[in-house]
Amino acid sequence: MPGDETSPQSPHSPRSPRSPRPPQAPAHTPHTPPAAPAPPAPRPPSDPLPALDRAERFIWLTARVLEQRRFAFHFLGGDADRVDTALGSYLNADGGYGHALDPDLRGPLSQPLHTAHALRVLDSLGRCAGQRIERLCRHLTGVSTVDGALPVVFPAARDYPAAPYHPTHDNPPGELLATGPVVGVLHRNRVWHAWLFRATDFCWDRVETLRHSHPYEVQSAVAFLDGIPDRARAAAAADRLGRLVREQRLVVLDPVRRAEYPEAAGYAPGERLYPHDFARRPESLARGWFTDAEMRRSLDFLASEQQPDGGWPVRRRAWAPGSSLERRPIATLEALLTLRAYGRLTATVSLPGPVPPR
Repeated sequence: MPGDETSPQSPHSPRSPRSPRPPQAPAHTPHTPPAAPAPPAPRPPSDPLPALDRAERFIWLTARVLEQRRFAFHFLGGDADRVDTALGSYLNADGGYGHALDPDLRGPLSQPLHTAHALRVLDSLGRCAGQRIERLCRHLTGVSTVDGALPVVFPAARDYPAAPYHPTHDNPPGELLATGPVVGVLHRNRVWHAWLFRATDFCWDRVETLRHSHPYEVQSAVAFLDGIPDRARAAAAADRLGRLVREQRLVVLDPVRRAEYPEAAGYAPGERLYPHDFARRPESLARGWFTDAEMRRSLDFLASEQQPDGGWPVRRRAWAPGSSLERRPIATLEALLTLRAYGRLTATVSLPGPVPPR
């Protein structure tokens, strides 16, 4: 099916064992120069490129340097230093990250969503430590709300373009959506900093008292729970959260019937999340929320979502051409890493992804 890395060979494929052997060229004599090798036969439409090859072409055609180097690191044996160098161009003097690292927030200013994105990249490289993280935590200390958490968007002296679903408030509250992924990754990498104490308490309180939520907030809760050291407490919280997700129909359990599942308030038409969006790796606590059949259907759907140009679609609301263009390679990388984590994608060179939760 579309999106699978390997496809059955067509009877008409030049690689098919049933194809007739090409005629042998006559041996040349010492006085006869050898014939030039024949160009490879064109690949017929019935024998498409594997999913990874199509995705690679899409990445080189459309992605930012950062996503190009991330793809090379994860799938082509590329150098982690080159990813780190590309990420460094988004680093600000205050220790935070800006410059539209998350494509939904434009402009140079450091923002929590950029920080979460940067930490995911560093985590995948095994480099979430050292003075850079110390400076980042000092920055987070200075910009946190009174309850020690992070807002989704900081107010700024100048207005820079931002997605309409990330409104700017003069006194924004701390939110699990922004705080959970940052706290989870820092704990996952055994970072110690005073900022983490209050931020961790904030996340625990929000996760354990959630009564109504929306899919992206649940994703952030999972990111927190997958990284937190107290695994017994995390497992108990995840169990309750999983029941809430199913009861409130926040996840599409059958992609064929996805139109029957409600869209969260403010989400774009068709913007729904699936089991693989919550359990991106088999080790995630969210994997226990779904049966094997539900997960299989979800992964089948994810594989089938690969588009003719090799990339994966973005389901959130399009609001600016540049943001939409930059978002698709990120979604493509996430899809490939998820498929590989579940054994749905193989590559000649396949470096390990992020360290599984403890």
